[in-house]
Amino acid sequence: MAHLRERMARGMLLLCALLSIFFTFAIIFVLFKESYRFFEMEGVTLGRFFGSTKWSPMFTGEIGIWPLVSGTMLVTVVAMLVALPLGLVTAIYLSEYAPRRLRSILKPTLEVLAGIPTVVYGYFALTVITPGLKFFHEGF
Repeated sequence: MAHLRERMARGMLLLCALLSIFFTFAIIFVLFKESYRFFEMEGVTLGRFFGSTKWSPMFTGEIGIWPLVSGTMLVTVVAMLVALPLGLVTAIYLSEYAPRRLRSILKPTLEVLAGIPTVVYGYFALTVITPGLKFFHEGF
């Protein structure tokens, strides 16, 4: 009986591994297919895509990728400048200076917060924080 359960577990693990490989290739296929469709559109060339410094496909037809790349890099650098010192100071405080009782509360709380996907934080910021900031900026 134990041998049968072990074979079933091994079979399920193999199925999971094969499914993850299949989904990875399916994602790659869809990305290449949609990229091909994008570059087949009228007025879209590799030169305009990589050479232009404007991104406004809906209004002017400009499709340069560099504003998106530079915006991503800017957000990454700012996030690192905020998160790295804050995380490092928090980790040092919790491991070296925090009282045992406070550490027993803060450490699991931070671990739970770290487990929440960043998309959830972004959605929260979009639906709660942004309207709150807009309210303070514009007033009543």
